[in-house]
Amino acid sequence: MSEDKDYVDVLLVEDNPGDVRLTEEAFSECKHAIRLHVASDGVQATAFLRREGTFQNAPRPDMILLDLNLPRKSGREVLAEIKEDPEFRTIPVAILTTSKAEEDVLKSYELQANCYLTKPLDLDRFIEMIRNIGDFWFSTARLKS
Repeated sequence: MSEDKDYVDVLLVEDNPGDVRLTEEAFSECKHAIRLHVASDGVQATAFLRREGTFQNAPRPDMILLDLNLPRKSGREVLAEIKEDPEFRTIPVAILTTSKAEEDVLKSYELQANCYLTKPLDLDRFIEMIRNIGDFWFSTARLKS
């Protein structure tokens, strides 16, 4: 967390409402104050980051959790845009997807993802993974202020 605020802004880019609810639940049980913002597709994610349309007052996220398989604009396209833009490239991006395909893992790291996480099918393990993300990124790692 930065020194000028006592919470972390996380942008979750996810089109599955069930995964959004589970992520909200897991983060609500974290020891960190997390404000979770949700974009349901790649176009909304880009609009959020650029503060366009209904996202004019959106905060700059401290971290992005990005699904790869999104409608309208894929997670790969969003990741490429984030890492090409000097304003956004320092935001950590964790790929959070169901894909176990080696080509997706490789391509994500080539596009400079900070980590690649495969969503577990078991609900308890999914919630545990989200909590671990919070513990690592907001306690152990140091985020840009």
